Amino acid sequence: MAAVRKHKRVAAAQPGFLPIKSSLDGNSSVIKRRKRVNKNKKKSWNRFSDIQDVEEFLDDVRLQERATGGLIAEKTDDTLFFVDTGETDEKDTQEQTTVKKGKHSKPLRIDLILQPDSHIQAPKNVLAFQQPNAKKQRRISERAAKLAAMGVLPRREKLLQLRSAAAASGLSVKEHPVANNNPDRAFYDLWSAGTPETADPYYLEQTKKKLVKRPDRLNEKPSVLPAVEVIAPGGSYNPDFFSHQDLLREAHEVELKKQKAEEKLARQLAVNEDKATEESTFKEQVEGLIEEEEIEPQEPEGDTEDTVMGPTATQEKKTEKQRKKEKAQRIKDLQRKVERQVIDKQQQLFQLRSISASVKKQEQRTEMRQAQRKVQQEAQKSMPRRLGRLKFQTPDLDVQLSDELASSLRSLKPEGSILKDRFKSLQKRNIIEPRERARFNRKYKLKYSEKRAFREIE
Repeated sequence: MAAVRKHKRVAAAQPGFLPIKSSLDGNSSVIKRRKRVNKNKKKSWNRFSDIQDVEEFLDDVRLQERATGGLIAEKTDDTLFFVDTGETDEKDTQEQTTVKKGKHSKPLRIDLILQPDSHIQAPKNVLAFQQPNAKKQRRISERAAKLAAMGVLPRREKLLQLRSAAAASGLSVKEHPVANNNPDRAFYDLWSAGTPETADPYYLEQTKKKLVKRPDRLNEKPSVLPAVEVIAPGGSYNPDFFSHQDLLREAHEVELKKQKAEEKLARQLAVNEDKATEESTFKEQVEGLIEEEEIEPQEPEGDTEDTVMGPTATQEKKTEKQRKKEKAQRIKDLQRKVERQVIDKQQQLFQLRSISASVKKQEQRTEMRQAQRKVQQEAQKSMPRRLGRLKFQTPDLDVQLSDELASSLRSLKPEGSILKDRFKSLQKRNIIEPRERARFNRKYKLKYSEKRAFREIE
């Protein structure tokens, strides 16, 4: 409380402070005798503390700031007073005459209420001046300035300098746009599919306005087969006899292959027909119970000489004469090998014809293999590839027997399904992977219950 009263006395005692309210004047205010209260507790401190004079002082300061934009004591005399000389300016008289002539010279009260009456500036919006990653950007700019002072430029600026130097040298000169009033300018089609690219290609690539060049491999079709394959002539509703027989033969061969595959699988999974007899069963049951007699090897009679074998045997040390002899032998073998190589090279001079013939045969063999490999690659383009865990299964041929052929289109019965045919065509052309129908797994078993009406019938 003593600190608050001291603040009040110091503020009010200042010679430049001019209070607006008369209650703050020290001469007019009546000093009341304060009570002597024990303020050792927070409750009594809040109850008996008198800060009315401080609140009035602060309210007066706020009022001066709103009314004049600051304390009156700090204002200059020119802003507070003016000298009335009794003379009126021509501008003021003109303004008064224009105001009198106007219909709505006085503003409305609602507009006066909405106008701000405070001279205090609005608080600064800190969030409006904040930038994302400002600290990081400032660090990057400082580092770039430091490198620029050292003479080191970033990669982007180097590229820009290279491009500007190339343009100045005439390597890639940018064409200037032609004026609209120039009669020699090119004709512009308003309804054309594409728009002319007048901007810099580098700028279009960096701003993502120009599409990246599509690789050529993505433009290739996954298969050379046509989307719709024409059926064989024998599949017509009124086919020729020979073409129909060819189609029947083809279907017959497909069925034979399926039958052979089934027979092979049956042979591999067939159980041995030899049945177990009583004797074989008894042998299996008794096997391992009877111990076999172990025949101990008999040692040969007579004295045997002890021989030392293995790593324990020690080799006798060679003499100097033996080592020299072995060294001379190694030198002779090496010289003989070198001489043999020289003789072989000399003999190859007389074998040039045979060597050239063998080289030609090898080249012919490689060319033939390359041709075969190309043929295989071309054939694989029309074959379905393995795209998933399942292999492509060729659908069955839609063929009718000779007695099933219709005599007219009215009596023709439709066979097959267009949806299945298109689905198989997509699989065959490597557009989608071969699939199988998802199996339906029932989560709960079916529970059968008899209804009351059914039981009554029984």
